[in-house]
Amino acid sequence: MTLDTTRLNRERNFFATGQTLWLFGYGSLIWKAEFPFHERRPAHIEGWARRFWQGSHDHRGTPEAPGRVATLIESPGAICQGMAYRIDAEVLGPLDVREKNGYLRERVTLHFAEGDHAEGLIYLATADNAAFLGAAPLDEMAHQIAAAHGPSGANRDYLLHLADALEELGAEDRHVFGLAARVRGITEA
Repeated sequence: MTLDTTRLNRERNFFATGQTLWLFGYGSLIWKAEFPFHERRPAHIEGWARRFWQGSHDHRGTPEAPGRVATLIESPGAICQGMAYRIDAEVLGPLDVREKNGYLRERVTLHFAEGDHAEGLIYLATADNAAFLGAAPLDEMAHQIAAAHGPSGANRDYLLHLADALEELGAEDRHVFGLAARVRGITEA
């Protein structure tokens, strides 16, 4: 099931037109930034854990066989590492379309490696959106990810690119790395 959140996101204007802002990528935005940006910096957010609990009916799966993609789950004490991009506010329009399947813009505090921080945006898919799949055993999620394919390609490629990007950042993410190891095992078998 899908829910097009494009209109809702355009109503969630936390930054003025003409302003630059920080956007935090924790999924495909880490390794697939197909938008103009002024600056790119590794960053993290606190109190959030990355999970493959969001359904992808429009990019990495289909309505009949959805894939699984990353979202964030509130998790006190957790740190989610990713990539921050300083963008013009106008870049959000095309990103709203890219992230339309249940993701909403939310404000967060970004923390940079140098010790500074800034307010920024994330696209967050919560449990109350129509495409949310929720938790499942890792083996079950791995089989779903290994089999799913959509207009943007194989779901396994999304996961494996993300795992590689997180390794390059020196990030720790047991959920992503555990899923990636299981998917590699399935596809090599």
